[in-house]
Amino acid sequence: MSKKKPKTSSNTIAQNKKARHDYHIEQKFEAGVVLQGWEVKSARMSKVQITDTYVTIMNGEAYLLGMHFTPLNTVSTHYVTDPTRTRKLLLNQKEIAKLRSAIMQDGRTCVCTALYWKGHLVKAEVCIAKGKQLHDKRQTEKEKDWNKQKQRTLRNDD
Repeated sequence: MSKKKPKTSSNTIAQNKKARHDYHIEQKFEAGVVLQGWEVKSARMSKVQITDTYVTIMNGEAYLLGMHFTPLNTVSTHYVTDPTRTRKLLLNQKEIAKLRSAIMQDGRTCVCTALYWKGHLVKAEVCIAKGKQLHDKRQTEKEKDWNKQKQRTLRNDD
């Protein structure tokens, strides 16, 4: 009788919480990511960092810059690994055109906010974002703290 692997509750590989703190998220896209075999193995072990990841458009194609896959010990012995190489995003031409026009606008950028599994494929959540000012970041923190306080008082009242 074969043993089945316990299924994980979440398909999320990595999240970019810093991007949600530093930017106003305006529009989201789902994009496939072109990966090598060792990178997929690292993704299965959640050895991915997307904190400083952003999207650039070159020659009509979208690329992810700054994503870091930590090579596993079993892979790095027999394969030359580049943990921070530029990875191609799989988007259609309309989506690439939207990203290009958004990036050209003042104060907007395109960041990767999440990396997750969809079936057996690795997908990236790419967002068009506008940078927050310092006072916006403070306001967001105040709202978050206020919501936590409300939840605490509601739990204590019950």
